Amino acid sequence: MKETSRQARWERRTQLPLLVLAVAFAVAYAVPIVAPDAGEEVHRACTHLEWAVWGAFALDYLVRLGLTRDRLHFVRTHWLDLAAVVLPLVQPLRLLRLVATLMLVGRRARMAPQIRLTTYVAGAVVGLLMFGSLAVLSVERDAPDGNIRNLGDAVWWSFTTMTTVGYGDHSPTTGLGRVLAVGLMLSGIALLGVVTANIAAWFIARFERDDQAERIQLAAIRELQEEVRALRAEVAQLGGGGQGAMPAQAAAGPAAGPAAGEQAEASVPRS
Repeated sequence: MKETSRQARWERRTQLPLLVLAVAFAVAYAVPIVAPDAGEEVHRACTHLEWAVWGAFALDYLVRLGLTRDRLHFVRTHWLDLAAVVLPLVQPLRLLRLVATLMLVGRRARMAPQIRLTTYVAGAVVGLLMFGSLAVLSVERDAPDGNIRNLGDAVWWSFTTMTTVGYGDHSPTTGLGRVLAVGLMLSGIALLGVVTANIAAWFIARFERDDQAERIQLAAIRELQEEVRALRAEVAQLGGGGQGAMPAQAAAGPAAGPAAGEQAEASVPRS
């Protein structure tokens, strides 16, 4: 429990700094693509910043691994974090560093219980739209037969691809660009499914609450009906007993009358 609490404290304290570093990584990734004519020093600084952010995320993983008691269980349950740290070391493409950082940021963001599903979906849509556009632009801009030459074309292509509309006016021609297209299409379908499931779950929960309130009202009505029946039965029983006693007194009245008169006459003293 002590190690777990130390790990939880570390994750709470480093969540905001890592998110800030992720934003810095996004800027460093976007600048060379949006402004390819920038100086060599700018490109070099962006590359160094990307690797520095990746190193911070890798250090965060190692620290969390050191704070946990069962390291094998941590590796098995945090395999996405491990893949995000290892992937940039075995490939020469900067795009995988972007994917690795996004996976780590998403992993850390899911640890915040106050973030709702709507925020996840909105953030995922904006992130995929932005980074998908930048990635396909960096791949397709210099392609001989490419038709995605500027950021506007890339954003339009990403939007139509994520929504699975696919007008066909812009399409990737390189192998990596097509891989990006497949990833965006699958992501768009998954996000659409999440949104649909979330809306359906909201309606179902609303209907269940209404049904539960109706069942509670029906149960209260039945209980009141039972109480009314019990009160009617009790009133009928009391009323029946009173009516039986009155005829008995009426029947005993004439017979008892002369005897009572005789007793009263006998009690009067004679002169």
